[in-house]
Amino acid sequence: MTKGARYGIGVIVAAGLLAALLLLPLNHWALLLVEWIRDAGAVGVVVYALAYILATLFLLPGSILTAGAGFAYGPVRGTLLVSPVSVLAATLAFVLGRTFARNWVSRRMEQHPRFAAINEAIGESGSKIVFLLRLSPIFPFNVLNYALGLTRVSLRDYIIASLLGMLPGTFLYVYLGSLVTNASELLSGRRPSVGAWGQVLYWGGLAATVFATVLITRIARRALNRALQHKTQVGLPEASEA
Repeated sequence: MTKGARYGIGVIVAAGLLAALLLLPLNHWALLLVEWIRDAGAVGVVVYALAYILATLFLLPGSILTAGAGFAYGPVRGTLLVSPVSVLAATLAFVLGRTFARNWVSRRMEQHPRFAAINEAIGESGSKIVFLLRLSPIFPFNVLNYALGLTRVSLRDYIIASLLGMLPGTFLYVYLGSLVTNASELLSGRRPSVGAWGQVLYWGGLAATVFATVLITRIARRALNRALQHKTQVGLPEASEA
C-alpha cells in the first residue's frame, strides 16, 4: 500500500470517528446497553466486555460504560468486571500501537514533545513509569494505550503496571455508578433519592473514595514529574525546548 493510500485511509477513518462522535447518539446507546446488561446475566457480561473493548480501540469515551458497570453490578462486582476488561482493551491497543498502527501513532506523538521524556524514562524505569502514568495520566487513557506501544516497555510489565495503576480510577467511576438508581442518572448527574442514613453513607463513601483517589493521583503526579524533569535535564534537550 502506497503512502498516499495509507494517508487517505487514515483521513477516512478519522472523519468517520469524528462523525460518529458528533452525529450518533453514542451516550444514549451506552445507557441502553447498561440498562440491558443489568438483567442479561453472563451474556450481558460478554456483550459489555466487547462494547468496552471496541470503545477503547476506537478512542471513544468509556466513562459511562465504566460507571455503568457499577450501576449494573455494584461497586465490587463492577470493579472485578471493568478492571480486567479495561486492561485487555488497553493491551490490544498497545499491541496495535506497536505493530499495525505504529506509523500513525508515531506521527500523533510528534505533537507531544513530552512524550520523548516519557519514552526515555520508561527505557530506564519500565513498569514504574507506566504505573505512574496510569495513576496520573499525561495523555488521555485511550491515547496513552496506543502511545505506550511505541516505548520499550515489555508487554508483561505494561499489563501488570496498567492493572495496578488503573485500579483506583476504575473503582472511583464504578463506585459513582453504583450510587445511582437508574441509568439516565449516569448522564444527568442527579443524586439518588435515599433516606437520612443513606445520605450519610452516600456522602461519606463518596468523599472517602474521591479523597483516596485524589491523594494517590497527586502523589503519582509529583513522582512522575520528578522522573520526567530528570530525563529532560540530563539527556533530552529537544523535549525541554518544545
